Amino acid sequence: MDTTKKTRDIESGSLELVLEEFTEEQKLHTKTVDDLVKAVNGLSGKLIELEEKMEKPKGIDILTDTRPIQEIVRKGIVDIKLMVAAQPKNVIRKFQLLLFPEQDAKLFYRVVFGRWFIWLVVMLLLNLFYKLSIHWMDNKMEIKLQQLNNDKIDKNGNYIYKYGRTREK
Repeated sequence: MDTTKKTRDIESGSLELVLEEFTEEQKLHTKTVDDLVKAVNGLSGKLIELEEKMEKPKGIDILTDTRPIQEIVRKGIVDIKLMVAAQPKNVIRKFQLLLFPEQDAKLFYRVVFGRWFIWLVVMLLLNLFYKLSIHWMDNKMEIKLQQLNNDKIDKNGNYIYKYGRTREK
């Protein structure tokens, strides 16, 4: 009984300590929330003041006369138009058929001998390949015809050899 009373006292003491800590933390939280509310209220007040200032802009009291500047610019534009109109306008139409370029000859020859020459070599090789393949096919056909002719001769020779002797006897 004595031990249960001591454990209850210890538990109640520890609960009191925990509750005191929670209340301290709660006080800190409420204080920080109050500070934040005050800061937000202060900022909202400043925002309202700024909006009121923005709605009522200040008037400009300085008067500037821009007519002399406009006249100078207008005169400059008229002078530019007169200078452009006074320039001679030569229209030259050239119709040329050039075998060799007037400008960038190195580039032209690089293209000609770099690309066209390669294509020319490729075309010549294809032509040579075509001629060789036709020659090869003709030779194959000739060989087949010779073999067919030889087969006919062999068959006739065998026929004569086989049946020709039997008739003579």
